[in-house]
Amino acid sequence: MKLITYRLKENGNEIIGILSKDEQKIYPISQFDINYSSMNQLIENISSAELELLKSKDQKEHDQLVFRDNTINTAPIPYPKQDIICLGINYLAHAEESARFKQEAFGGERPYAVYFSKRVNEAVADCGTIPSYEGLVDSLDYEAEFALIIGKDARNVSEEDAFEYIFGYTIINDVSARNLQTAHKQWYFGKSLDGFTPMGPIIVTRDEFENPPHLNIKSYVNGELRQDSNTELLIFGIAHVISELSKGMTLKAGTIISMGTPAGVGMGFTPPRFLKKGDVIECEIEGIGKLTNTVE
Repeated sequence: MKLITYRLKENGNEIIGILSKDEQKIYPISQFDINYSSMNQLIENISSAELELLKSKDQKEHDQLVFRDNTINTAPIPYPKQDIICLGINYLAHAEESARFKQEAFGGERPYAVYFSKRVNEAVADCGTIPSYEGLVDSLDYEAEFALIIGKDARNVSEEDAFEYIFGYTIINDVSARNLQTAHKQWYFGKSLDGFTPMGPIIVTRDEFENPPHLNIKSYVNGELRQDSNTELLIFGIAHVISELSKGMTLKAGTIISMGTPAGVGMGFTPPRFLKKGDVIECEIEGIGKLTNTVE
């Protein structure tokens, strides 16, 4: 099932709907007497019976529908309740290009995952803009990432049970200011500027994919293919990450975990190919869709 958050052009209220099979229409969940004011509220509170009801309606046509042309895009979770948990250097080829850019050795064996957080005041919608921050950022970069959303509080979860705690999946562009990362010798500020988290266009519930999902992940800049990989190549997989983190922290319902980016980001080229005003970035993941944004 494909869930979407949108606003009607005549008012600014967030509405949750099911995306039709042709992805041109939206069926508001309120017509099924399921009422949640935000995707966060739905994820935290939806019952198994309500979720099954929505899934049973997913493949049918309904009287109440909204054409996407009459809506305003929003990210599926416009206002995450917490910072996004991110995986650093979680594809081997990206680790190698990162090492080249930083002119330092990657460090050989990697027995542990690299975790960091990304502040999101408001996630950028599909077709939204990414600010260029002239005067502050001189090396704006893109990172297509596969992200999961935790569906119920997770604590001390085994790898075998990890997928039971996932609500669904989406796409994140982990926009990064490489000069700020380098200057501050950490990633938080350089990845957390306002407008640096495009997300969407939808959430696809976990039952739509095998466990773990092996999905093609790509990015394009102005139509040119830059990243081309598959989530099968993650160094640390989804089950490992959920289990490891939940041993020491409670992953609350609605927690977003972004699983890292493959090779092909701007800093990986020689010379680097950073973003500039007017560039159009498309992040595409098989089975989820395409997240498109423009640098302003």
